[in-house]
Amino acid sequence: MVDILSYLGYTLTSFGVLFLLFGALGILRMPDVYNRMQAGTKATTLGAVGTIMGVGLINPEWFFKTLIISLFILLSNPISSHALARGSYRSGIKMWQKKDIDAYEKAVQESEENEEAA
Repeated sequence: MVDILSYLGYTLTSFGVLFLLFGALGILRMPDVYNRMQAGTKATTLGAVGTIMGVGLINPEWFFKTLIISLFILLSNPISSHALARGSYRSGIKMWQKKDIDAYEKAVQESEENEEAA
């Protein structure tokens, strides 16, 4: 049974490292802050959780601790990414020039119009 968990843990760790590599490549290749943040958040969240849970399977006595760490990463990474993106937008960091749609700006304008109408 330990051998199966070890092989599963090594496989999961390998997939996690691969996703971390993809996240790093996405950060290097994306054109603006918002795209880089999206690549860095999604791929590295999956990569970190995969790597940490793989370590938990390799060392079963650590599994509970790695589960708690993984849950913390799954909860905190999207929230921090959202806060960074919103702060970047509000501080005036521009989107990539080829991007035509600014959905957040439209939503803010509609919200302001609804407040004025009420």
